[in-house]
Amino acid sequence: MTMIMPPEWAPQDWLWIGFPHLAEEWPGWLEPAQEQIAAFASAVAESGQAVRLLVRDEANEARARALVSSKVTLERRVYGDVWLRDTGPLVVFENGTRTARRFGFNGWGGKYLMPGDQEIGAQLARDAGLEITATPMILEGGAVDGDGTGLVATTEQCLLNPNRNPHLSRADIEAELAAQLGFNRVLWLGDGLINDHTDGHVDNLARFVGPNRLVVPEATGADDPNAEIYVDAAARAEAFGVEVVRIPSPGLLTRDGVVEPASYVNFAITSHLVVVPTFGSPHDADGVAAIAALFPDRDTIGLPGEAVLAGGGGFHCASQQMPSALQVN
Repeated sequence: MTMIMPPEWAPQDWLWIGFPHLAEEWPGWLEPAQEQIAAFASAVAESGQAVRLLVRDEANEARARALVSSKVTLERRVYGDVWLRDTGPLVVFENGTRTARRFGFNGWGGKYLMPGDQEIGAQLARDAGLEITATPMILEGGAVDGDGTGLVATTEQCLLNPNRNPHLSRADIEAELAAQLGFNRVLWLGDGLINDHTDGHVDNLARFVGPNRLVVPEATGADDPNAEIYVDAAARAEAFGVEVVRIPSPGLLTRDGVVEPASYVNFAITSHLVVVPTFGSPHDADGVAAIAALFPDRDTIGLPGEAVLAGGGGFHCASQQMPSALQVN
């Protein structure tokens, strides 16, 4: 049996995006977070790709409709968090057939479990007509990033965290990644960004932008809080034989005196467009330009994401793609 999880730059049929609805999760930031997610959804839809924006109830749907392009499709669903990268289905191809994987989900190590988040992935997969294979191992989609050749990057901080799978060894986890997602080579990075609520998801630290080609930030300024983390990640990747491309980080950003896990690496790759979160940092333009240079076949834009980050994530975290059944390479 051959199995592959297509890389994010492979053709996509549509993009699922979660629309914020919980005021308690976005204290003082709900309305601007909604506006920023709506801008993200509209940009992707206007680029020519189908977008399915999940909304929670009638009032949430009305708010979304007032903000988004008419090209965005709204789907009313029961979900808590908007982070569909983690709760949505992971789609693989088994012998050329598109199927879904649903891993266990425990609210990012028991911290943020909300009604609907354990079920939404299977619901989306079923409604898309996908056969679902469930496995009990706890895994969020943002914790892994693959290059389409069987190589995957992850972090020890997340996948080896005792709040996920304390009964599984590193070798056990590698075996499950191979069996369920077709990843036969695992690049273990160390820690994720400081104060990342997800316990160090790799999609905020390092992302593949081509086969065996990984983007890692580099510090901008002596006060960059993640400088050592970036150096360690790049060194591990290079030692593994991976080509590393460095891009600027946003530098030190704080909210109410607390360091923010802001990252341009949390960009979303869609069929025609790459969307990069910006944060009002003096490095925003350089970060977007550096990522644009990596995707000459797509347009790249920066969109404000500081309000989305106030809820604990970014554009990549809030979205999950449906890879096209027509082309998987």
